[in-house]
Amino acid sequence: MLTTPTEAGQAQPIRIAVIDDHEMFRAGVISTLQPHFQIVGQAPDVEGSIAMIEETKPDVALLDVHVPGGEGGGGAEILTKAQALSPGTAFLALSVSDSPKDVGAVIRAGARGYVTKTISGEDLISSIHQVHEGYAVFSPKLAGFVLSTFQGASEEGAPESSRGSHDEELDRLSSREQEVMRLIARGYTYREVAAELFISIKTVETHVSSVLRKLQLSNRSELTLWAADRRIV
Repeated sequence: MLTTPTEAGQAQPIRIAVIDDHEMFRAGVISTLQPHFQIVGQAPDVEGSIAMIEETKPDVALLDVHVPGGEGGGGAEILTKAQALSPGTAFLALSVSDSPKDVGAVIRAGARGYVTKTISGEDLISSIHQVHEGYAVFSPKLAGFVLSTFQGASEEGAPESSRGSHDEELDRLSSREQEVMRLIARGYTYREVAAELFISIKTVETHVSSVLRKLQLSNRSELTLWAADRRIV
């Protein structure tokens, strides 16, 4: 079971909440995750989800973007209203939808990742772990939507002099590091990057660490924003 450290140095299971209005799907997700995490709550609608998150304060909340109730805002509404009630919760969208509108809505509302329901159980477990550690996680096919959302936000109010002219930073990276950087920024998992470039997962990890160090970034989320701002993905 994946764990998170406590103040006393002991480990506790990562606490998960599952939000989806389809009972059978919720049950399937919970069954898949239960051996690896502690399931602390579930809910089928906006009002119930907000109340459940406030009460249980999960480490990670999985939520669909189309959830009934509330003011009709679905997952984005839950994010907007629940984050202040449970600031420590990381939100990962898990939805059948891959529309730019849905992806953009929950990302702007504060979701740390977005994966589609075609994801395998193993990859979902990995995504939850990464989100809990502070990384941004997205299904590869959604990367363009996510980057556009980040790009629009980063360009608003930015002075002209701050846009472009970033070749010096990019040149710090080797050709292979640039390849890895682009795939990671698009939302690929380490496993997917390894398969795409025909290298080992360990090598991918080494390249990512080197990229973050050279660019003075802390995590994948910052790397995604960095790449989006420079339009190099």
